[in-house]
Parts: sequence; structure tokens; C-alpha cells
Amino acid sequence: MSMTKIDCDTCVVRGLACHDCVVTVLLGPPPELTIDDDELRALDVLADSGLVPPLRLVRPVAGPEVESA
Repeated sequence: MSMTKIDCDTCVVRGLACHDCVVTVLLGPPPELTIDDDELRALDVLADSGLVPPLRLVRPVAGPEVESA
């Protein structure tokens, strides 16, 4: 079983998608949250059923490596 660390401070859509994110709806905007696979699947089921909004966490990714000429 793995854990998903949710750090709202690193979410690239923070502020834009907080109003419609399950973390904010259920817990308010926490600085950090850890959810295991079973909990994440349960949240997905609730979101798919329309009972809560989905997790909107978007993590930043590294850009492509560019060589200078």
C-alpha cells in the first residue's frame, strides 16, 4: 500500500481549484495531508457518485532539459 502526500502549498492550481477540491470541502485547506490507496479509492468512488468534488491536486513537473548552443 502506498501513501499519497497532499501538500496544498505545492499544488499549481491552488486558489484556482480549491473551491472544487475534495480536500477543501472535507477538511479545509490543510498545509499537508497523507492519504493511502484505500482512502484515495474511497474518495474517487464518492466523487464519481457526485457526493463530493474530486481531488484537484496538480503537482508541478520538471520541464524538458534544453541544451544551449
